[in-house]
Amino acid sequence: MKKRIYIGRRIPQAAVDLIAEHCDYGYWNALEPCPRDVFLAEAAQSDAVITQSVSEKIDLEFLNAAPRCKVVAQMAVGYDNVDVPACTARGVQITNTPDVLTEATADAAWALLMATARRVVSGHKLIQENRWGMWHPFFQLGQDVHGATLGVVGAGRIGSAIARRGKGFNMPILYHNRRPSPELEASLGAQYRALDDLLREADFVVMSAPLTSETRGMFGAREFALMKDTAVFINIARGAVMQEKALYEALKAGRPWAAGSDVYEVEPTPASNPLFTLDNFVGTPHVASATLPTRLAMATLAARNAIAVLSGKPPITPVNKI
Repeated sequence: MKKRIYIGRRIPQAAVDLIAEHCDYGYWNALEPCPRDVFLAEAAQSDAVITQSVSEKIDLEFLNAAPRCKVVAQMAVGYDNVDVPACTARGVQITNTPDVLTEATADAAWALLMATARRVVSGHKLIQENRWGMWHPFFQLGQDVHGATLGVVGAGRIGSAIARRGKGFNMPILYHNRRPSPELEASLGAQYRALDDLLREADFVVMSAPLTSETRGMFGAREFALMKDTAVFINIARGAVMQEKALYEALKAGRPWAAGSDVYEVEPTPASNPLFTLDNFVGTPHVASATLPTRLAMATLAARNAIAVLSGKPPITPVNKI
């Protein structure tokens, strides 16, 4: 009997076709999340599930409901929705999709950085609302990017890609990480800093570290107060690494000068989120990896991971060791 994979959300058809070549499958072919009761019932009949970190929670309830499941293939890099120790104890392989979304996510970080520094959104609104008045020397002043100091918090694949882009703008590169990165220092001349020192020195602070117990709530009132009053803060990690109320108050007070984020404490974030009342905040709706080639690569890698494990082969990009 063929192994069965359950796909918990609509994914590119090429990845579905790949799964169909190797396995039977069930499919929640919709853009909205699969209802929890349906997801658990389908998982109970499946040997693998393909999940997305923004919707499906892989916890003890899931493990108890789906004892047949041997692999959870995340179509994401992050896996904060997964109880990895519990899965490991049950012999459930977790995989993710690193590398394939690195460059797209780094591009998105830079899109936010540039849009925030040069006040692209507020300028767009001026024209849209017919408020573009007479030019004067202080009209729509932003911050220089070229030659400014870039501080990257989290120097993994994505953080390193963000730093590489900074060299094209002739930016000195600072970074903070759990451990120093000799590779980053050798290739880019990047300099390691303790977090507080990075916050004091950097003109642009980009948060790209994963959500962990150490990074949860990392950016609060104290950290924002350490930044320059001309600094820009960018978050493309997870919403929970920053304290939104503290960021709102800091932006109102003018330190940092501006901020941009792709992620929020609650997602979808409501239109009433006070950050969006501020002219010095730019937000996007958790779309850093949202390019057609990247999403296809993510879905295909998730499918290949699930197929490999069910075929008795090692996963391509494992999260845990089984």
